[in-house]
Amino acid sequence: MSTEKERYIEHVVRHFPQRYNWDCGVSCVLMLLAAPQREEMLDNFEQICQDEGFRQSTWTIDLCYLLKRFGIRHCMYTTTLGVNEDFRRHGYYDRIINIDRERVQHRFDEASANGIVVQKHSLTHAEMLTHLCTSGPVIVLVDATLLVCDLCKHNKLKAEFRRCFGGPYSGHYILVVGRSGHKLLYRDPALPPRLCVTSPARLLRARTASGTDHDVILVYRDTREKTP
Repeated sequence: MSTEKERYIEHVVRHFPQRYNWDCGVSCVLMLLAAPQREEMLDNFEQICQDEGFRQSTWTIDLCYLLKRFGIRHCMYTTTLGVNEDFRRHGYYDRIINIDRERVQHRFDEASANGIVVQKHSLTHAEMLTHLCTSGPVIVLVDATLLVCDLCKHNKLKAEFRRCFGGPYSGHYILVVGRSGHKLLYRDPALPPRLCVTSPARLLRARTASGTDHDVILVYRDTREKTP
């Protein structure tokens, strides 16, 4: 039987808060970079974003290409291999789709040729947990209005209101870094440096909400602190 200590797993990363209203996914990637890579990214931020084709909006496939750029092995899982036109009913995202459709679809079409693995599959909690316990962190696209931290209660009132009455989708990337007992640990780039905690059920609801396409990226970079 596992002890409580054995059930605590954390991939240690340097928290990096997002600087704009669109770069939460890029901030998650920055948390995963080694110090020299992070310095290179920050020193050349605008040029790299231009090279990657970002127009102040990033899709999950864009984060894959960014991870590939820095040599970080990963695998993306999604239920839509391309642009989901259902985003149009989410207001703000209608404009983004019109701007990004061709670029994003091309990146999906060319992913395999560029050494990027994309699987059409909705990742289960068990599959995510196995990865966290053996291989590395996970970048997750969530509906931010549905995600609640048990420690800081960030967004709790909005989440409860949304649960009862519904509301607009708000796409946001977080970095899941481990587990504590039956809870999951994550870093939210929208918050100052802190470790957030939530239940698997809450995270599942947030990451499988309409608009997310169940997008996750498994990152193969084991940054767990090793005990002597």
